[in-house]
Amino acid sequence: MHGITTEANLTRELSEDLKDAWERLRETATEFGPQRIYASHSSIMFSRKICYFFVRPKKKYLEVWFFLGRTLKHPLIRQTVQSSKRKTAHHVRIIHRDQVESPITDWLKEAYDVSESIRMPAKPKSKK
Repeated sequence: MHGITTEANLTRELSEDLKDAWERLRETATEFGPQRIYASHSSIMFSRKICYFFVRPKKKYLEVWFFLGRTLKHPLIRQTVQSSKRKTAHHVRIIHRDQVESPITDWLKEAYDVSESIRMPAKPKSKK
């Protein structure tokens, strides 16, 4: 893929099933509240002040990573990574729009809701 990284470029070559899944995922996320959605490298980021989840469109699936202040154990969770002292990244794979429902949408909403509270606190300004 050449040129500027945009949401359209990252999703252009998806199959119809994956495009439908992507559109449902994006639409669901926008209902959570104010946020910024933007393309960065090979991902589409969903962010309040910090990213609470991102999607990497792949040829056969959507690779979705979301951040919670706890570690989930569930058959849909393919991998977890401790991304900071307060955050655990969770990986799910979406291949069809019917998957964009509970529990995945519940986890994404939780990630949106907790994103402000689990981010690292600002470093105190040093006193001179």
